[in-house]
Amino acid sequence: MTNDINYKDWHIPFQRDQITLADAKSSLNQVGAEDDEIPLIVQLIENPKFVIPGLDLFHGAVELHHHDLIHLILGRGLLTMDEAFTIGFTMGSTKKVTTTEEKLYAWISSNFYPENYKFDEQAISVFKDAVHLGAISNVQPLDSVNFESYMDKSLKDVRQLIGLESQLILTYYQIEQQRYPDSIASQRLLER
Repeated sequence: MTNDINYKDWHIPFQRDQITLADAKSSLNQVGAEDDEIPLIVQLIENPKFVIPGLDLFHGAVELHHHDLIHLILGRGLLTMDEAFTIGFTMGSTKKVTTTEEKLYAWISSNFYPENYKFDEQAISVFKDAVHLGAISNVQPLDSVNFESYMDKSLKDVRQLIGLESQLILTYYQIEQQRYPDSIASQRLLER
């Protein structure tokens, strides 16, 4: 399939919240990666089908479709900073992440992930911020939300139903924009 949108340019800002989750996912499907396009190291770390029973190395692991829906709920694109926030917030929302787990994930993602997936210093900072935001948020654990039952609802309604505090997210996005003026992902977070 050919399309005019590159994954680097794709983004539905947080404030564009009247679109349904299904329509947003349809938009993402035009540019998003398929399961078999995700590097094995990323799948081993982030996909629950690779989790060893009884060993939760990283809390918040979800399959790609579920991960994509969380990107939409959080108003994040597909760049590395967006991935860092989405993964961090998902992990933090479980309320189970230890400091050791956070540090280990940051170390693996910055040292072993392939180039397009590798977290640089800024992405690691965003990841850590997101872990903490997810932990203090009243949002349901994002790894266990049944988003399929919300596909016909607007992003705004889904956020309310799962307890995501929009003001918390928007305030952080303002801070992220100020901290990373050269980051495309950070600068496009809020509509101006």
